[in-house]
Amino acid sequence: MSDLNDPRVFFAAERTLLAWNRTSLTLMAFGFVIERFGLFVEMLGTATLSRRELIASFWIGVAFVLLGALSSAAAVMQYRKVLRTLKPAEIPEGYRANLGVLVNLAVALLGLCLSLYLFLGFFRY
Repeated sequence: MSDLNDPRVFFAAERTLLAWNRTSLTLMAFGFVIERFGLFVEMLGTATLSRRELIASFWIGVAFVLLGALSSAAAVMQYRKVLRTLKPAEIPEGYRANLGVLVNLAVALLGLCLSLYLFLGFFRY
């Protein structure tokens, strides 16, 4: 429990939550690029990838997307744990402390939707 009665503690926790949000978005974007890289190489026509390489690219990409979604959800749990330790004086009056939580949960849900989209698209061909 914090004894500072300083709102900067709360804002530091919120900045950390948003930093994890950026990290999870980056992981998901990187995973999407990895998953689609095989298609890009084949479209260029300079090389053909074996089925094994396409499968490896798919699973590694989906793993990064899922890691991003998981990190976003884990950041929400950590943030909520920190908020429970703060006193009311440390959270500015009228400030909505859950907007960052909602954004992170939306990112986690969209990451799961993206991995489902990639999964269904891969096995369609």
